[in-house]
Amino acid sequence: MTQDNREPTAVEAAPAKTGHVARRARLRDFQTQLMERMQAAKSGAHVRANQLGVMIGRSRYLIDLREAGEIVSTGNLTKVPLTKAWYLGVSNVRGSLTSVIDFSLFGMGEPTFQDSSCRVLAFSNTLSFNSGLLVSKVLGLRNADEMQAVEVKGDDGTAVQPQKPWILNQFMDADGNLWSQLSLSLLVQDQDFLHIGL
Repeated sequence: MTQDNREPTAVEAAPAKTGHVARRARLRDFQTQLMERMQAAKSGAHVRANQLGVMIGRSRYLIDLREAGEIVSTGNLTKVPLTKAWYLGVSNVRGSLTSVIDFSLFGMGEPTFQDSSCRVLAFSNTLSFNSGLLVSKVLGLRNADEMQAVEVKGDDGTAVQPQKPWILNQFMDADGNLWSQLSLSLLVQDQDFLHIGL
């Protein structure tokens, strides 16, 4: 005789929970490995070659590991009244209140779509600036030496520096993706970035 209305046993319910737990464990392992590689790269001589690749909105950026701090989930953001739209608010990052910036919106792009893959990339303590960027996705370490430098030329054929002072260089990878080298140390000196009030 079968029982159609019985509750599933703990053993039968385990596979559904196992998949969720396994995904979280893989994510934790990835973040741990990435942090270990970042620390190793920071202490090595090839800092320029090994940079952190992130996606912000629809654009790809390379960030010097010496300027990058922790990467954490977005968590709960507390809005701050009378601030610009790109200033998303403050978040608790390891016990410190950290300003979170939508860099895509700051750079006159579209607002960053916030989903489960978004992270906050905190600035390194060496910058003495308690802030972080909302990133759409962390793409891992990238080697700029394996990419082709892209030179923007003006109408007269001469090389033109990027319009934003905090964009140092641009590169094209083997898949045809454009990467911009973002200097956080120059970004924190930008007067527009410093003035968050309306």
